[in-house]
Amino acid sequence: MASRQEPPEQLTDEDRGYAGSRFSDVVDALFANPYQPVWGGEGQPPLPVGEVTFRSVVGGIVPTLFTKASERTLDSGADLRWGTDRKGFRRLVHPNGVCLIGQWRIVEETGYSGYFSKGSTALAIARYSTCCTETRRGRTRSLSMVGKLFPTTDPRHTEPLRTANFITQQDIAGDDTEYVNDAELRNAPDMTISRRGAGAPLLLTIGLVFSRVDKEPGIRQLYPIAELGKPAGTPTRAPEFMRLLVAPEQPRIAGVDLDFRDEIMAQIFDRGDPVPRRTLTFTIEVTDQGLTTGPAVKLRRTFQDWRAIGSLVFDNAVISYNGDSVIHFSHPTWREDRNDPATATRVDGRKVR
Repeated sequence: MASRQEPPEQLTDEDRGYAGSRFSDVVDALFANPYQPVWGGEGQPPLPVGEVTFRSVVGGIVPTLFTKASERTLDSGADLRWGTDRKGFRRLVHPNGVCLIGQWRIVEETGYSGYFSKGSTALAIARYSTCCTETRRGRTRSLSMVGKLFPTTDPRHTEPLRTANFITQQDIAGDDTEYVNDAELRNAPDMTISRRGAGAPLLLTIGLVFSRVDKEPGIRQLYPIAELGKPAGTPTRAPEFMRLLVAPEQPRIAGVDLDFRDEIMAQIFDRGDPVPRRTLTFTIEVTDQGLTTGPAVKLRRTFQDWRAIGSLVFDNAVISYNGDSVIHFSHPTWREDRNDPATATRVDGRKVR
């Protein structure tokens, strides 16, 4: 097993030369080095737990480390970041995750463009993770799912394709959800800083740094999906808000102190059996009606008129080193008008407004 990597650095030639990826190459990378060759099997090693501390993220009094990492997540479109030593880069805030393979499906009329439009089906790779160190049920943690869509349904497509990424999360400071079934993952989460306790200074620093390199630290706009596959000259029409909910028919996985990664895997696999036996489905809901209230330490967002427009259906999953250290999900830079690229905060690796 490869050793843990150095922290993320600024853009590399790998980032600058990105021209798309093959779905099969990304999947092969994720499955190349699982922590447990057969999940849950007898004699398998325990899952590693990456620790998140103020020093491991910020790196010192001046948050240079996290500043560089934030700029990289915004400016690099790469789907895999191998680094010069082919061992990837250490994730600073969400080091513990499980990767999921499946499809994005939109089945309702939406009025939106790109892969938010009715009939859109894309191959999807997602990473379900937690901020920060805590992975176990019964503890305060912030569950999150980020994903990337490939504009194809052919898992063996040969031409590299540019992907569209999304970012969703529970309350950024943490929630007490026992089951993943009850987690509401939104591109505009709440923030209740008091839930983080001694970790509050870290989250406040993260917010300040991200505000400095971009603009809005708490919302991840959805225009990359609305622009994926969109004909040139067609206006972008993106929803303002999206939430992902585990479909009601999914079982609830019992277990005291259960690691969320085991909970996700148990939705698809039987322990000790390498063959996927079930699927894990999330409902995709959107709305343009939302209101933010409260100070930065206690942000509350309320919504109206959520509409279910489709689903994310996953039929395979893996917990692996490359899933924690190599796969990359680009964060969209903030736009004053989410549908207008001319209002972007960052352009060509620089903050312009």
